[in-house]
Amino acid sequence: MCSREILDKRLRNRWTVFLTRLSARKSFEPDPVSTGVGIGAFLDTCDRCAFFGSFGMYQNTSIEILAGQRLFSPEELRSTTVPVAGQDLPVRADVIIVGGGIIGLSIAWRLALLGQKVVVIEKARIGSGASLAATGMLAAAAEYEAGGEILIAFALESQRRWETFATELEQGSGMDLDFDKSGTLLVSLTRDETAHLRSRFEMQAKAGLSVQWLSGEAVRELEGGLRPSVNAGIFCPLDFQIDPRLLIPALEKAARGAGVAIIEEASVDSLVMQAGAVDGIISGKRECRAPLVIVTTGADAGRRSFLPQSLKIPIRPLRGQSICLRIPERHPPLLQHVIWTEQVHMAQKSGGRLIVGATVEEAGFNPDVTVGGLFALLEASRRALPALEDIALEAVWSGFRPTSQDDAPILGASGVPGLLLAVGHHRNGILLAPSTADALVAYALGQDIPHSAEPLNLQRFGSAS
Repeated sequence: MCSREILDKRLRNRWTVFLTRLSARKSFEPDPVSTGVGIGAFLDTCDRCAFFGSFGMYQNTSIEILAGQRLFSPEELRSTTVPVAGQDLPVRADVIIVGGGIIGLSIAWRLALLGQKVVVIEKARIGSGASLAATGMLAAAAEYEAGGEILIAFALESQRRWETFATELEQGSGMDLDFDKSGTLLVSLTRDETAHLRSRFEMQAKAGLSVQWLSGEAVRELEGGLRPSVNAGIFCPLDFQIDPRLLIPALEKAARGAGVAIIEEASVDSLVMQAGAVDGIISGKRECRAPLVIVTTGADAGRRSFLPQSLKIPIRPLRGQSICLRIPERHPPLLQHVIWTEQVHMAQKSGGRLIVGATVEEAGFNPDVTVGGLFALLEASRRALPALEDIALEAVWSGFRPTSQDDAPILGASGVPGLLLAVGHHRNGILLAPSTADALVAYALGQDIPHSAEPLNLQRFGSAS
């Protein structure tokens, strides 16, 4: 790092420290938020919240607040491409992908580049589910927790693939993805939290992950705006982030440019079967024939709406609530890294947006945004970053993480000839997109399956399938 960069960084930190102290004078230092659980756990009630991770389908509802300033939904914050005229469902294709999120679009794009005629059919708008509601963290190390052994090799491979994937996507779409390689900081704010964080660090180090233990002083050197009493931290230098708001239109544009037919606002009613194998889909009065159908419908996969009732996919929704804050123009960035506390994560994006998430709740498909959820997010983020007190709220939303029994995705054969699965990515859909696309391309074209993807099959759940 050159001397000018060091000077700039020190000036930014001093400015942020000044804002932090100013906020502290204006109000009391809040007590820690009580969520009732620790890192990686979840609650089965709607009025208490545990945290960490990105999440699924958003509630596309704008909310008016008393001051008359409008809060937006994620869809309204989406960075859009040039509008594309609606396409008709083709009569035939090589591959049909049901679900137009990050996973479905990534697979479609890669297959089309290999000469396959691909159709993506999405019941709403492209990217309007888990993808758009996600924070965009590529956090293989930060996300690692007990029981994650089945997933870690696949996650690390996908993390290594992301920089090349992003470069190729920028070239294919002509769009900037705002790929941020600053890294991620996990921080503790109390002595008890430091003990939990130390245990997490030891687990990460034992797994061979790229992590560094930091003192509280070292954390403050990196992030001067954090609460002065921050105790310790873990730096994950390879845990990057990307902006889903930019990623979705880039994937859509690249896929269309490669020849993918994208059909929006069209539900799949049933599969076409021929001699016991899938041979296409029926949507309304339209039919498209293809020898291969890939299911990428996120949390909806567990509902099996158009799938054979004998096919049991152990996927359930975990509701998440999140908020977007708006940093004023010409205001220095409040954060230089993605920050995780024991209660929340915070990720600053380009354009002055800061995402705070996210609750983890067993609430079925209930999309409600709750007072308890939003209060916990606001209180925990303000506790860690006091300068947030004067920052405006821009958006609130809820959504559903597609979660399997072991929190790892289900990839490959469904047991029904001609039907493949790419579902259950939990809070790691964006992180796992490159490797998922590689694995599904291999399954679709009869190539060798990547070794790290082999354990992530439906058959691991035994009688569940």
